[in-house]
Amino acid sequence: MMAPMLALRDLLLFHGTATYWLLLITITLAIRAWKTAPKGKLPPGPRGIPIIGNLHQIPKRPWFQFKEWTKQYGPIFYLNIAGQRTLVLGSHKVTGDLLDRRANIYSDRPKLIVSRILTGGLSMAFSQHNEIWRRMRRASHEALYNRKAQNYHRIQEKESTLLVYHLLTDPKHFDNHIRRTSASLMVSIIYGVPPITNPLNPVVVRINKYTERALAAATPGAYMVEYFPWMQFLPRWMSPWRRYAEDWFKKDSVVFEDFFHAVEKRLEEGDTTYSIASTLLQEETRRNLTANEAAWLCSTMYSAGSETTSSQMAWFLLAMVTHPEVQKKAQEELDHVVGRNRLPTFNDYEQLPYIRALVKEVPRWRGVGPIGVPHRLCCDDVYDGHFLPADTVCIVNVWALNHDPKMYGEDAEEFKPERHLNEHGNIQPSKFPETHDEGHLTYGFGRRICVGRHVSNNSMFMEMACILWAFDISPGKNEYGEIVKPNPDDAHVEGLVVRPSPFPAIIKPRFTEVKAIIANTMDLHNLSDTANLF
Repeated sequence: MMAPMLALRDLLLFHGTATYWLLLITITLAIRAWKTAPKGKLPPGPRGIPIIGNLHQIPKRPWFQFKEWTKQYGPIFYLNIAGQRTLVLGSHKVTGDLLDRRANIYSDRPKLIVSRILTGGLSMAFSQHNEIWRRMRRASHEALYNRKAQNYHRIQEKESTLLVYHLLTDPKHFDNHIRRTSASLMVSIIYGVPPITNPLNPVVVRINKYTERALAAATPGAYMVEYFPWMQFLPRWMSPWRRYAEDWFKKDSVVFEDFFHAVEKRLEEGDTTYSIASTLLQEETRRNLTANEAAWLCSTMYSAGSETTSSQMAWFLLAMVTHPEVQKKAQEELDHVVGRNRLPTFNDYEQLPYIRALVKEVPRWRGVGPIGVPHRLCCDDVYDGHFLPADTVCIVNVWALNHDPKMYGEDAEEFKPERHLNEHGNIQPSKFPETHDEGHLTYGFGRRICVGRHVSNNSMFMEMACILWAFDISPGKNEYGEIVKPNPDDAHVEGLVVRPSPFPAIIKPRFTEVKAIIANTMDLHNLSDTANLF
């Protein structure tokens, strides 16, 4: 008889606890709604339900739904996501008016509790718009602006050579190779170390794991505490998310500081290798950053550059598989300018407008951040007769803007590099207004625009040029021997970054001399791993 009594007591205890938590959550949301009652007319938006608002209406890939709501409610609409006021922007004009021309109001980030603890508030990409962010931004701009980006051309040529070598010797695992290339490139640029040939290198694995954690934590609503901020005051033993974030912050800080101090030690020993870390260690460019802040800035630049560039290159390969006519045009340009006796270099840059158009079109057609990184209003604002309250999260439907027929024409859904060229076949920088001369909005907006975009563009240019010079790329086969043409709408969401779902591809040398030329270029770059070429 005792067992049934215990079971009944446990059942009552469970229901009592559940009722308590449900009541507490309801009260929390009610207080939050009362405290944040708008002072004026909010923008229109879909009707939500009590407690959770529009949360249940947000799919995993929200950019498609956001586009439909833009058609229904206009270029700026309002959502209530479990009590969090959210604006979604869906036109170039509104986005430019607010995020660019009112950047003093719209440059903050959402106050994500777990992200702040996980990074100590030291991740420039996700931190608040404060003095630490300003110092980091100035320092990173000093290291990455357009003219400084040219300092990394030699590294980018070397990594692109290593990439085509790996594609030549092991074409099946092309995704691993582009991930390795992006990781190795960023480690070389930031820390001044030689190329990392092994994608399982402990340094790469460790920082990539940090990147995964940071992207996940920066996704709005990834943890319950983001919806119910009172949970941050619970004891540590009741907060597994806090223990997780605090523990990893301590571990990651040690790793990042070790990387940074290793560069400092090499400088003291007379090493003159140019890198971002070595630049930060110079007093005149350090911008009053502490050693810990500089170490975290380096790690942030690595994680931002590595993940996004490798994902964008994955979309490039998918585009080549699905658009052989574009591939053929690019190869004709390469044959005409470069010939078949050497790999492309940055000396060919001005004579390769179609490759440069590819660099613009791939992020427009399938950008890695369809809704970008959310912004936050630091104070109340009024726009087009609508009241926009402080602390509102602001999301841009980048995917919709990059496919806007008003900007790009009725063929905006198509992959068409020619749209970035003028009638003479040259790049037309100002062809698409409100895009910062990029031809797309994947790099962000206002004061939060990607500071490393020039380095990223150069990396994609060199990798695309070398791949298309060396290889023909065609659809691969599945396990049944059937040719598989990948679906460009089949995306894999990794936090805030989107890359194509895995797909097979056949990557073959375009002509017989490819092997020998890659081998010779490897030697020129002092890359000795050519044993498997013959």
